[in-house]
Amino acid sequence: MPNYLDDAQRDEIVRLRTSFTGRTEWPTWLLLIAVYAGWPVLMLLSPTLGVWPTTLLLIPLLILWMSLQHELLHGHPTRRAWLNKMLGYAPFAVWYPYTLYRDTHLQHHCDEDLTIPGRDPESRYLSQTRWQQTGAPMRLLCWLDKTPPGRLVFGVPLALYGLIVGEATRLQQGERQAWAMWVTHGVFLVLMFGFIERYSALSSLHYLVFGTVPALAISMVRSYYEHRPSEQPQQRTVINEASWPWGWLFLNLNLHLVHHDLPGLSWYHIPQVYRARREQWLARSGGFLVPGYAELFRRHSFSPIDSPQHPYV
Repeated sequence: MPNYLDDAQRDEIVRLRTSFTGRTEWPTWLLLIAVYAGWPVLMLLSPTLGVWPTTLLLIPLLILWMSLQHELLHGHPTRRAWLNKMLGYAPFAVWYPYTLYRDTHLQHHCDEDLTIPGRDPESRYLSQTRWQQTGAPMRLLCWLDKTPPGRLVFGVPLALYGLIVGEATRLQQGERQAWAMWVTHGVFLVLMFGFIERYSALSSLHYLVFGTVPALAISMVRSYYEHRPSEQPQQRTVINEASWPWGWLFLNLNLHLVHHDLPGLSWYHIPQVYRARREQWLARSGGFLVPGYAELFRRHSFSPIDSPQHPYV
């Protein structure tokens, strides 16, 4: 555990982890069962429900699935990495193979490198040198990405562009791990799209464009102002006191500093740990508090929240 925690905090976290819920991880198991049962049931019922009602139900299911994949890569509900990989490998959200997400996200958890371009794989900032080399159209997109509506519209294309460029380079260089990962992911995608075409009212293209893209876009609103540049690593991570629907969909990742400081803490324990020491968490974050996602839209729909250029790199 982090050395800045006092004895009472340590005892409370140990108590939570050794409780019946902490030991069995039944809330995470329950959500996994719900998604794995809910997805095929939704597809099978889609001819009765209709295409668009099915799509509206599919989007939150996919957001929840991506949040669950995040829990799996952090060692929940089991401590066996191979088993969590099996549980999280279903390609419901399509774009990111579980292994790629796991490896890049765990690298992102090096707090000393947070937000630094080239070192933090999830950084949305550019170095001064990279900014000077970027053309005007891409600069405009980067500025638009710094507003919540811009993140909704342009966040996914920018992320997928970076994914394609990065992974194409690895494949061209003949990295065996990359080839094995993408071939395996492709096989599962073919099986999933075959099921969709055979048993649902959705086409594969509809599922891709109107299901997975909006789900990924909404997930990117969560990460829109999740981190900021700061000289102090602990002040780079937000505390977003979002309302309960978003907390459920994102499995409490809106309280992001708590997660970064205690990455082994299960999603259902994060709010309790935060509420017990709220003022201490706020002080540790340097006041990096957002009262909710609606506030971000209200304040920054027409003004970027900060610069795409990293101020220290």
